[in-house]
Amino acid sequence: MKYIDGSIKEYLKDLSAKLPAPGGGSAAALDAALGAALISMVVNFTLGKPKYAEHEKVLSGILEKSEKLKNEFMNLVDLDVVAYKSKNLRDSLDVPFMVCRLCWEGIKLCAPLVKKGNINLISDVAVAAILFEAAFASACFNVEINLKSLGDKKLANSIKKELGHKGKFIKKIRTKMEVKIGDIIRG
Repeated sequence: MKYIDGSIKEYLKDLSAKLPAPGGGSAAALDAALGAALISMVVNFTLGKPKYAEHEKVLSGILEKSEKLKNEFMNLVDLDVVAYKSKNLRDSLDVPFMVCRLCWEGIKLCAPLVKKGNINLISDVAVAAILFEAAFASACFNVEINLKSLGDKKLANSIKKELGHKGKFIKKIRTKMEVKIGDIIRG
């Protein structure tokens, strides 16, 4: 089944059913797609506002990237289901690893919006960052379990090192945003 063209209701019905897939990997990709969609929403509400006119070029670039990420994450929702059903360990590793890498790209779009995005939607930027962080952490669990099953220590160490670096970066960005948003809220 292709969830990308279906309803959220149908996806959630299958996710909660006694089915082998969709599962946590697919849910992580959907979580990240929601984060990317929120970034697009914030930019769409910012573009065209005179107050943010000087940032139009940057904002348009962010929108282009967030839309691309949203589509990639939605494709990964379905690819995770296919990978799980295929029982191919390499595919089962590649999909969550890609979710992790794309979450890293996604959270980088959040930071500029704290200053250049519509101030009325700052909490939506924070939610997007939290969704990316949660999706990253969720996908990391799937990567680690699949690395263990794959049995390639050199590959496992390389991937763990990359994910460790990206995880620290994601946490740092989200924490910085939390501070900036707190400052904005307090006025």
